[in-house]
Amino acid sequence: MARSGQQQNDLLMGDDITAAFLSEDDSAMPPDSAGSTPTAADDENDAWDEEPVAGQLAVDVYETKEKLVVKGRVAGVNKNDLDVSISDNTLTVRGTLSSGVEDDVENYFLQECYWGEFSRSIVLPVPVKEDEIEAVLKDGVLTISFAKVKQDTVKKIQVL
Repeated sequence: MARSGQQQNDLLMGDDITAAFLSEDDSAMPPDSAGSTPTAADDENDAWDEEPVAGQLAVDVYETKEKLVVKGRVAGVNKNDLDVSISDNTLTVRGTLSSGVEDDVENYFLQECYWGEFSRSIVLPVPVKEDEIEAVLKDGVLTISFAKVKQDTVKKIQVL
């Protein structure tokens, strides 16, 4: 089935849009035997030998009347493998998620779980009392609670 002139132009426009997102290195790559240009996704398949990048911990951050709360799922992480710290109003959580020893594995058919180091640094959205922090690990959820600094709603400043 032959393509109409409009369909041909639409395809060219799509290729032009794709080209706009290619880096200079990608655009210089020759087409492979199928006629398509290799992409960054092709390189991901060859990345097994590279050092793993630390995963980023997903969190929820919310406040109550008295506290600021940060929650993150860390199921499978021992509390001794967690490092929670605060400096200059920035909370940092680091840890390692171990998959266990599986020496007899010959081939993975599917591997979706992240195993390894993770971290997350969050600039806290409200002032907190850094000496009144509680961190609790329960049922795979790390909950960090901060007492908020109470601020006057209006503070008069004298102009000199």
